[in-house]
Amino acid sequence: MIRVLFAADDAIWPEWSSPLRDAFAARGLEVDLNRHHRPEDVDAIVCAPNGPVQDFRPYDRARLVQTLWAGVEGIVGNETLAQPLARMVDPGLTEGMVEYVIAHVLRHHLGIDRILRSQDGHWNPTVPPLARDRKVTVLGLGALGAASAVQLAALRFKVTGWSASQKDIAGVSCLSGPETLKDALRSAEILVLLLPLTSETEGLIDAAALGHLPTGAVIINPGRGGLIVDADLLAALETGAVRHATLDTFRVEPLPHDHPFWSHPGVTVTPHIASATRPETAAAVVAENLARAMTDKPILHLVDRTRGY
Repeated sequence: MIRVLFAADDAIWPEWSSPLRDAFAARGLEVDLNRHHRPEDVDAIVCAPNGPVQDFRPYDRARLVQTLWAGVEGIVGNETLAQPLARMVDPGLTEGMVEYVIAHVLRHHLGIDRILRSQDGHWNPTVPPLARDRKVTVLGLGALGAASAVQLAALRFKVTGWSASQKDIAGVSCLSGPETLKDALRSAEILVLLLPLTSETEGLIDAAALGHLPTGAVIINPGRGGLIVDADLLAALETGAVRHATLDTFRVEPLPHDHPFWSHPGVTVTPHIASATRPETAAAVVAENLARAMTDKPILHLVDRTRGY
């Protein structure tokens, strides 16, 4: 019997318990999934980074810590965590993110906001360019960024992707390393941020970075709020250097009611709903990694502690 501790908010236990048990059974695993195991009996932990387990030292038998979130910045620096740590790469989460990115890129590409504002009886047939004439840059080519870049390229946008290490994605001009970041930004009529939050990416989109964007660029951030320096983005919006910012993640969440993003006409706030881990698809990922951990096979989506993701 494999003992798995579910260490997340009690409120989400009902939506996770059945899909996880079903996925374990489908994988042929005999699992005792519970919220209350003795630490010395736990073989694996399924957790949220902000969950009830913050001291992992008593769980020295555990062979896997599987997070329920794609982002691991809230747990990767935990000095008590010596067990293998896997981030969540969920097919449903990826699909949701791609849909969000495509929707907002097309919104800004086609000028939907302008059309909605001009329902005033005046006929103004402004024709948008074709996707093949629009340059989109995706910063971050992990699972979410790569999937989004592929689908944007399939729509014939001119897509540039940038990441810390070199990637090779069909239809996407891939750049890597800090020395090419300026080039990636300079081609970004629409900039999509899907980088992980690390010491290297914290505040990456500051006044200097914003200054490299084409005048009137659009920013879409469904990645991490800490990627952007809020004051610098607001300043760029005021001058028109940035035309609009669609923001889904923020440094403080929920976004405080008096934050200037809420009332700025050049900002769209969405409340961290670009995508979410979906139990019905993510449970199979947990089951697969549990099976691998218990049989000493390579764990999927293993976090590199030195890189922070």
